[in-house]
Amino acid sequence: MLNIQPTAVCFGEILYDIFPDMERIGGAPLNVASRLSELRMSTELLSKVGDDEKGEKLISYLKSKNIKTENITRDPQYPTGVVNVTLSASGSATYEIKHPVAWDKIQVSEAMKNSVHKADAFIFGSLVCRDEISRKALFELLPKAKYKIFDINLRPPYYNKEVLVNLMDQADFIKFNDDELFEIAQMLGSPYNSLEQNLQYLSEKTNTRSICVTKGRHGAVLLKDNKRYYNSGFKVQVKDTVGAGDSFLASLIAGLLKGEELQNTLDFACAVGALVAGEEGANPEIPITTIEKFMFPKP
Repeated sequence: MLNIQPTAVCFGEILYDIFPDMERIGGAPLNVASRLSELRMSTELLSKVGDDEKGEKLISYLKSKNIKTENITRDPQYPTGVVNVTLSASGSATYEIKHPVAWDKIQVSEAMKNSVHKADAFIFGSLVCRDEISRKALFELLPKAKYKIFDINLRPPYYNKEVLVNLMDQADFIKFNDDELFEIAQMLGSPYNSLEQNLQYLSEKTNTRSICVTKGRHGAVLLKDNKRYYNSGFKVQVKDTVGAGDSFLASLIAGLLKGEELQNTLDFACAVGALVAGEEGANPEIPITTIEKFMFPKP
């Protein structure tokens, strides 16, 4: 168990999710950082915004969440990122991600390298690799990290096998959803059809001892050091799924870094993900007392 507060650095896209009737702050790394900070972890975000009003509001939001913003730079040429979000009748989201925008053009500084080196965890995704400049920045930072957490977000057409394999090979921990697990396992030649077999296949193929797969309303499975932990999900009325997986990952990471018991950590993470899906937007505030009541309701 760590005796000090663990620290995390998140790298990548920060943006506005544009819904048919509203705008909300988002981007997977921002969503993860926001939830980590809410769970009382020291958190920093490395990214880039435009020299515009949206960029100013994003930085103000992060500061209000006690997330360090010193290494978020401004781009005079490219605007702050936006994503057009479409929701199905069940609340599932599809995304139209504008390109190029400011977070596609992140460039590494010595201050960024120092932050990554000092942190207990470095969290990054696959979407930020869609542009050569930010992709190069990520690959410069990876060797500085103590513990590398890869959050896979497959957003067609912004990924390819070579980059995914490179990032998985470097990661200490990988998070998939079930569709992503099957797609990437098939991409890498898996002969298997079951989730558990493909989970083991990818663990061996990438030499990654810690992998988690989310299964929507059916919970998640965590593989760590050849042992599996399961949660079968929580019942919730879904409003939208935006950010639910990000809050799940943040909650899981917080428990792992604090040395908490793994089954309890997985259960807690699934509960947080479900509660986020039951609210609008990616970053609703959810007090610990609400999570506990949701997990352990009194008759």
